[in-house]
Amino acid sequence: MAVNKCVKYLLFFFNLLFWLSGCLILAVSIYLRVSKGGNKITDQYFPAVNLMIAIGAIIMVLGFLGCCGAYRESRCMLLLFFIFLLIIFILLVAAGIAGAVSQNKMQDWVNEQLKSLVPLSSQPQSVINDLENLQKDLKCCGIVNGKSDWTSVPESCRCNYTISATATPGAECGSDRYYSTPCSTRIVNLMKENMVIVLGIAFGIAVLLIFGLAFSMALYCQISKKDGPTTNA
Repeated sequence: MAVNKCVKYLLFFFNLLFWLSGCLILAVSIYLRVSKGGNKITDQYFPAVNLMIAIGAIIMVLGFLGCCGAYRESRCMLLLFFIFLLIIFILLVAAGIAGAVSQNKMQDWVNEQLKSLVPLSSQPQSVINDLENLQKDLKCCGIVNGKSDWTSVPESCRCNYTISATATPGAECGSDRYYSTPCSTRIVNLMKENMVIVLGIAFGIAVLLIFGLAFSMALYCQISKKDGPTTNA
């Protein structure tokens, strides 16, 4: 029985796109890692860039394995490709479910990651600079307990008023004209806002993985049937 060329080349081009997407993820992740615009606080305690680098590398390896398996009609490569895709699919679904149901515990987790920085004024100057940049960007003050996390409250905690001294403070400002929300709360809000996007991307990847699983198993079965009579002869 001849191998269906349509299935073979569909799997090949699927894996080529899979490999290219891995290259793109890896390139963007490395650029973010080596660029000087990163914040050491978020990089250290929320290592999303490191995770993206790992994901990009894994996708590249799997894409290469799938391309070679499809082109050479190698049952061993196709079986390995199928197994790894299945593992990634299961992990992706599990991570998506865990992320969706654990949003209520997100604040506690973020606080746990960041509370080691308190008191903030005792940190090295490079960390303090990153903290102040974080406060300016997110319009927050302190990490867990607000401005009380600082021994001496920095100017970055002060609300930016461009009107008069008697102007009514914005919703993010306290009566003392300091940002009233700790940065951990701002970080959690950003994570929750982006959760829908992340889950949507995860769903799209899961659909692609299903196609990859179907194509690889179909080609594997066809190659097995083709090689069967030769093996028995």
